[in-house]
Amino acid sequence: MAHSLSTQAQLAQTEQMQWMRVCALAEIAPNTGVNALLGAEQVAIFRIGSSDEVYAISNFDPFSKAFVLSRGIVGDRKGVLKVASPIYKQNFNLKTGECLDDETVKIPVYPVQVVDEQVQVQVRSIY
Repeated sequence: MAHSLSTQAQLAQTEQMQWMRVCALAEIAPNTGVNALLGAEQVAIFRIGSSDEVYAISNFDPFSKAFVLSRGIVGDRKGVLKVASPIYKQNFNLKTGECLDDETVKIPVYPVQVVDEQVQVQVRSIY
């Protein structure tokens, strides 16, 4: 058992977070999303209006089992920013990943920022 814990500690020490450039902000049309493959993860990045406000969530729709959320419709529900899946229309909170139609479902969210007009998403990298 001690060997297992030691291995876990070593893995934790070799994992780091890094910012990866995805695209120029101008490449995302207002109120739409784009898909980016970051390592093994498909991430959907959404731009709100024509501002530099961006959000990043998993591109995987757990209801249709397809990587389609980047093609969803951006909007809000009672002031909560959300995207509606293009398949079965479930809505996901862009800030938290929570499904607004089924509170038992939540998808991953990713830190995202705009630096010098470039969209960057923070992902784990293992060294």
